[in-house]
Amino acid sequence: MNTESVVEFLGNVPLLQRLPSSSLKRISQVVVFKRYDRGDYVVRENQDVDGVYFLLQGQAQVLRSAGEESCPESLLKRFDCFGHGIFGDVYSADVVALSELTCLLLMSDHRALLETIPFRDSDKKLETLCLVEQILYLEPLDLNVFRGFTPPNAPTYGKVYGGQLVGQALAAASKTVETMKIVHNFHSYFLLVGDINIPIIFEVNRLRDGNNFATRRVDARQKGKTIFTLFASFQKKQQGFIHQESTMPHTPTPETLLPREELLERLVTDPLLPRDYRDKVASEINVPFPIDIRFCEPKDSSKQPKSSPRLKYWFRAKGKLSDDDQALHRSVVAFASDLIFASISLNPHRREGMSVAALSLDHSMWFHRSLRADDWLLFVIVSPTAFESRGFATGKMFNRKGQLVVSLTQEALLREAVTIKPSFGAKL
Repeated sequence: MNTESVVEFLGNVPLLQRLPSSSLKRISQVVVFKRYDRGDYVVRENQDVDGVYFLLQGQAQVLRSAGEESCPESLLKRFDCFGHGIFGDVYSADVVALSELTCLLLMSDHRALLETIPFRDSDKKLETLCLVEQILYLEPLDLNVFRGFTPPNAPTYGKVYGGQLVGQALAAASKTVETMKIVHNFHSYFLLVGDINIPIIFEVNRLRDGNNFATRRVDARQKGKTIFTLFASFQKKQQGFIHQESTMPHTPTPETLLPREELLERLVTDPLLPRDYRDKVASEINVPFPIDIRFCEPKDSSKQPKSSPRLKYWFRAKGKLSDDDQALHRSVVAFASDLIFASISLNPHRREGMSVAALSLDHSMWFHRSLRADDWLLFVIVSPTAFESRGFATGKMFNRKGQLVVSLTQEALLREAVTIKPSFGAKL
C-alpha cells in the first residue's frame, strides 16, 4: 500500500476520526505491517502489548476470559482497533486470527500521535501557530461535536465575525471526512448574531459517505440556538476534463503594494477626513489582523466616498501555516473571504456622513484547484446588483500563476444605520 492508501484507511478508523489529517499522515509514516495466519494469537491476555493494532484485512476473534461470564465473545473486522493505549498497558483478552490477517501496528513509542490537545492546556503550542490557525482551532468534544472560541486577539467588530463561523464550521466538517476527500464546495447561512464572550458548539451531521463524495451539515450553536448552518460537499481526487475561461486581470504585484495597516495609518493623518472617522480608523489599526491584504487600487482621494461596486486585492495568511493539508488551507481562505465581500455592494451608495451596515445572509464557495492560503491570492469582487435592502456579490480568486482556484457568491443585508449595537438575536 502507498502512503495515500494508508491515510485513507486510517481516516475510516472511528478512533482516529477526531484527529486532524496531519496526524493521520504522521501515523501512516510510522505504522508497521503485521501479518498473521489463521489461528495465530495477535495479543495474549495479561501480557504486554507492542502498541495499537488497526485491522486492515481479515477477521479476528476476542476470546472470553476464563471465569468471566459477563465478557461476551467479540468479532473484530476491518477498521477495528485494539491494544496498548486503548485498554491500558496490558490487554484484557486473547485476540486470535480467524483468517489470514493483516494489521497496521502503531508502536507504543508513537502513541502520542493518538492524542488531541485540550484547548485550555495547549497555550504554548497554540502560541507557535499563526493567528488565523489559533482562531480556527477546535476542541473535540465527541466524534461529531467540536467547540470553537473567539480568542481575545481575533477580529470581532462587536460580534462573532462571519468568516470565523465559516472557517470553523468548515474545519469541523473536514475533521469528520476521510482525508482523501477534500471540500469542493459549501453553502452557508447566517441566522443569528454570535456572542464573542461564549464558546460556539459545532455539531456535524454526516449526511452521506460515498465512494467518491461525502456530504456534511454543520450547525453552530450558542445558548441552545443555531446561529449558523453550513452544508459542505467533499470529493476524492479524480481525473476529468480541464478548461479555464476566466482570465486573471492585470494588477500590480503584491510586493509593490502597501499593506492595509500602512494605508490605515495614512487615513488617520489625512486632514481632509472628519476627526470621528479618523478616530475610528485609528482604533482599527490596533486590532490584530490575521490576514495580510494589499489593495490593487487604493483610494487616493478622501473627497469621493462613492466608488464602483468592484474591488481587487491580494491576500494571504500572516505567517506560515503549520500544515500543507488542503483542509486547513481551504478553511483559512474561507475565513478570509468574508472580510470585505459584503460591503462592496454599498460602494455606489456611500455619501459623506452616512452610517451603513452590511450583514452577510449567505455565503457560498467553490474550490476548483489546490491552493495555499499562506501564499498570495488575488481576490476579484463584483457586485452586479442591489435591490430591496439586499446586495449580491460574486468573487473569483486566482493564484499567482493566473489559475482560477475559487469562485464565490454572497448576499448581504444592506442598511443605512443610525447606530449598530451588537446583540444576541435575530439578524433580520
